[in-house]
Amino acid sequence: MNKKAPINIVWLKRDLRLHDNEAVFNALKTGTKVLILYCFEPMLLNDVHYSERHWNFIKESIRDLNTELSKYNSKVLAVQTDIIAAVNQIQTLYNVAGIYSHQETGLLVTYNRDKTFKRYCKNNLITWYENINNGVIRGLKNRDNWSNFVDAYYGIEPLVFSPNVSQLLSTNNIEDLEKRLKTPSLITPKDTLFQKGGRSVGLRYLDSFFENRYKDYMFHISKPELARTSCSRISPYIAWGNLSVREVYHKAYNFKKESKHKKALEGFMARLRWQTHFIQKFEMEHTMEEASVNKGFHKLKKRVSDIYQTAWKTGQTGYPLVDACMRCLNETGYLNFRMRALVVSFFTHNLWQPWQAATQHLSQMFLDFEPGIHFPQLQMQAGETGINMLRIYNPVKNSIEHDPEASFIKKWVPELKDLDTPFAHQPYLMTELEQQFYNISLGKDYPMPIVDLETTRKKASDVLWNLRKDKTVLEESKRILHKHTLRKRFKSI
Repeated sequence: MNKKAPINIVWLKRDLRLHDNEAVFNALKTGTKVLILYCFEPMLLNDVHYSERHWNFIKESIRDLNTELSKYNSKVLAVQTDIIAAVNQIQTLYNVAGIYSHQETGLLVTYNRDKTFKRYCKNNLITWYENINNGVIRGLKNRDNWSNFVDAYYGIEPLVFSPNVSQLLSTNNIEDLEKRLKTPSLITPKDTLFQKGGRSVGLRYLDSFFENRYKDYMFHISKPELARTSCSRISPYIAWGNLSVREVYHKAYNFKKESKHKKALEGFMARLRWQTHFIQKFEMEHTMEEASVNKGFHKLKKRVSDIYQTAWKTGQTGYPLVDACMRCLNETGYLNFRMRALVVSFFTHNLWQPWQAATQHLSQMFLDFEPGIHFPQLQMQAGETGINMLRIYNPVKNSIEHDPEASFIKKWVPELKDLDTPFAHQPYLMTELEQQFYNISLGKDYPMPIVDLETTRKKASDVLWNLRKDKTVLEESKRILHKHTLRKRFKSI
């Protein structure tokens, strides 16, 4: 009987890259043959936070990985099953010496899966090595030394992917494994408005940002239309791990030395660090996936309205900027940060809907859905942390200020494209005669506003400010500050 050959498995999750990937680097360092594995897990395929756009992005990323791996006569073993079933089948042909992955800060279902998998590995005498991802630490109690750790982590030079000859499991051997497992098609639609997945595409976005687009980064960051080109647009590539935050930070840091637009790059780099900060916050307080981090806000009750929520999801609220944002998001998977905050503010404050009711739709629509960013930001914009300034965004004021020519509105709400700019911002101000002149009928061609901005803003403001005086809210605010506040600012590497 032939002895099974030993292999190491690199289990890819949200780290769909070969470069600056500690799991890949450490597995290769052992000198043992390496198999790179990705599981399309049924529990996530059926999870309400995911949608087809995410899976297509992942498939495109795997195809991109396979292009690079083909140089080494290898590819990703992509299977549609859970991790335990995949490893069981792999063990029929190989002796799994070790499994390498990053430590995922994801949905609660992924954490529970990891706990189950840890028990499985222990029972089967397999060593599972979990590596820190983008500077996020599991089991942290407070932020006392976190900043120093992150400084040190970001200061390390990005790891280079350089396998030895024939160290990766060959394509032929991987195809033998595919016969024993269910493999999904990696074909994806071509004609969509979504950014395509893959490291090579992500690097092209990053390179074009540094070549020219970054110069207007700080000037256009809040503009719904201009931000689409002046922002980096690499958020999906970081969310799904095509690029590491560390390598992007290093590129920006080195580029800044020669740039004349240092402020723009400093602003960009600061936001890279915020990414790690918010994911660390989620890692330390995972209950915020379902409930407000400040327990005092659990007593806040809001009446759910299916009518309001449907109007918001489909971009039919009667407020052009809100509707343009939601339609754009549904079609392209992208909104700049300020507009994301605005649509959540409108949903939770003006429509007075619970932030939990927005989580699934937004997570499905955001191509760059990242749980560690998603849930903390939703709560912050809903005003339910107790430690952040309450911001209730006025969609009309923001429309006039950030889309002055109404170009973004007219692009995504074509019913309003023939209106003069003032009416494109506030069509409900038109008289019957003006509606006839512009050949539009409010309430038929475009909805009248579903709520009054001033009345709903005042109600939300009064309720939330009063609740901030609540004893439990105050106690929780102190706890949150103690647990999550940075003791000192980040240093530059």
